[in-house]
Amino acid sequence: MLMPTHDVSAMAADSVPDEGVPVSVRIRERIKAARKRFHANDNIAEFIRPGELEQLLDEVTEKMQAVLDAMVIDTANDHNTEDTARRVAKMYLKEVFAGRYVPAPTITEFPNAEHLNELMIVGPITVRSACSHHLCPVIGKVWIGVMPNEHTNVIGLSKYARLAEWVMGRPQIQEEAVVQLADLIQERTQPDGLAIVMEATHYCMAWRGVKDMDSRMINSVMRGVFLKDANLRREFLSLIPRQGQ
Repeated sequence: MLMPTHDVSAMAADSVPDEGVPVSVRIRERIKAARKRFHANDNIAEFIRPGELEQLLDEVTEKMQAVLDAMVIDTANDHNTEDTARRVAKMYLKEVFAGRYVPAPTITEFPNAEHLNELMIVGPITVRSACSHHLCPVIGKVWIGVMPNEHTNVIGLSKYARLAEWVMGRPQIQEEAVVQLADLIQERTQPDGLAIVMEATHYCMAWRGVKDMDSRMINSVMRGVFLKDANLRREFLSLIPRQGQ
């Protein structure tokens, strides 16, 4: 009897011995066995077993220390940097990039009992991320427009912020981040239309390179009736008070 492919893959992943194998390798092999990708802006929480995030923290700390050593920073005698490797590892895994390593936030959805069908706008939601190219901060605002129908699931206003934080809490490219957020909200709520605008400062431009502190990137995703109805699209855009206006 032939074993299903996914079972074979799972066995292959589980065959990697734990002893002496870095936890990052074990996690990576599970992802590969499942034929999934692990790009910077992907969530890999389903492949991390209990206790492994702490092990990964230890591994990243060790490798971050190697980076500091390679930069010729005397962490042994400099009181300002003696614990920097651990602090940076913890910041990446448990704070700024936590959206890669933890499951999606629990979101309670309710039926649209009142048959709401008017434009709803949530924002500005402050979002923080980092660009995938230089790991420099990306900080900005997001506005979300929803056109519900009688079958749309209703979620609390704060839950939009939680979903945005989860998606942005990974190394991101702004254009891809907004699409990921739109996909997630579309899947959870099933509205007639969804519109998202993000305006952000990219510190890969402000902190390095051209060092331009005033430039911002603005992009949007329009779906459903927001694509078809120009008047609705204009109404949404006119109601979001962006910084540049």
